[in-house]
Amino acid sequence: MVAEKNKAVDVQDLPIEDKLKALYQLQRVHSEIDKINILRGELPLEVQDLEDEIAGLHTRIKNFQDEIKQMDAAVASKKNEIVNAQNLIKKYQEQQNNVRNNREFDSLSKEIEFQTLEIELCEKRIREFSAQSAEKQDTINVAKKLMDERNVDLKSKQNELSEITSDTEKEEQHLLKKVAEIEAMIEPRLINAYKRIRSNARNGLAVVTVQRDACGGCFANIPPQRQLDIRSRKKVIVCEYCGRILVGNPDEEKS
Repeated sequence: MVAEKNKAVDVQDLPIEDKLKALYQLQRVHSEIDKINILRGELPLEVQDLEDEIAGLHTRIKNFQDEIKQMDAAVASKKNEIVNAQNLIKKYQEQQNNVRNNREFDSLSKEIEFQTLEIELCEKRIREFSAQSAEKQDTINVAKKLMDERNVDLKSKQNELSEITSDTEKEEQHLLKKVAEIEAMIEPRLINAYKRIRSNARNGLAVVTVQRDACGGCFANIPPQRQLDIRSRKKVIVCEYCGRILVGNPDEEKS
């Protein structure tokens, strides 16, 4: 704990010039990582979208299959009701042969008529359930065909992404290690400011050099006196127009 505290103090006590150099190097490493991400392009998002779409299709198919099972059960129930109604009709017809008066005959006739209507209603419901079940089965078939196509697309995209990732993974891991090493040299306050600027800046550029008397990020003109202040590296200077951190080009100054 004490060692970490002393380390933080040492980082804060670094000269501004060293902090600016570290920020510039950090930006260069992040730009290399950005190039790798550009190489991958939209593939990670495309893979995620395909996986989400396939999961959605799978859920939709399962829901329709469950509904078809419910309709099949309803059809079976209605068929049982028809059998029961037919048995009652047969029973009532037999009873009509042994009635003692017209009132009993008419009462049995009404029961037969009622059971006949029940059979017709059950048959109607069976036709409706069967039609809905067939329609849902057609939808399932279309969804399955689409899911098969999306699975082919997904496998292709995954293979493509895997090839790119395998080619760049070692380099990316090396760059991420460098990022961690450089960030350890910069105080948290500056790191947070850098990350905030980078997240809002075009092309992820948070630290830019002065190029032809202009900001290397937004190309706004920089007055000569301000350029001298930037080259002196005595304080952190940001562009008045885009907010990026401005540094002199260490490579040019070294040469």
